[in-house]
Amino acid sequence: MSGWAIAGIIFLTFWFMEFVAWFTHKFVMHGFLWVLHKDHHQKEPGFFEKNDAFFLIFAVPSWLCIMLGMMYQSDLSVSIGVGIAVYGFAYFMVHEVFIHQRLRWFKHTNNRYLEAVRFAHKMHHKHLDRQRGESFGMLIIHPKYWTASTKRGKRNLQTSA
Repeated sequence: MSGWAIAGIIFLTFWFMEFVAWFTHKFVMHGFLWVLHKDHHQKEPGFFEKNDAFFLIFAVPSWLCIMLGMMYQSDLSVSIGVGIAVYGFAYFMVHEVFIHQRLRWFKHTNNRYLEAVRFAHKMHHKHLDRQRGESFGMLIIHPKYWTASTKRGKRNLQTSA
């Protein structure tokens, strides 16, 4: 398989994972596995959450694709596994580091897209129960959050001036 084909599969898998994550978040995390996700919406003391178990749920298919792909010399399988892993890294950086600041590496940004992502996630977390909710994705967000975060940012600039 050519390098371009491998890169393309990694790229497509990465973006496909956004839809997998949205579906899983809406119907699994806010569904039958709410018992693991609840402490992410209703914060409990401590650094770790039961919700962190979802890391393993997503890491296992990635690991299996990479391992089995290497064992059976399947570039397709390895590429899919790498795409899932790259999405997992992006998820960690955006969700855990940037949005929730579990590791305080990036606190502030002037990037309009990142502010919209943060605002969309804030709107998701205003719902404390599993039944209601909005904005279940991470990287692809509804345009209304772009507009709302821009207006919010202008208000903050006007009040701080």
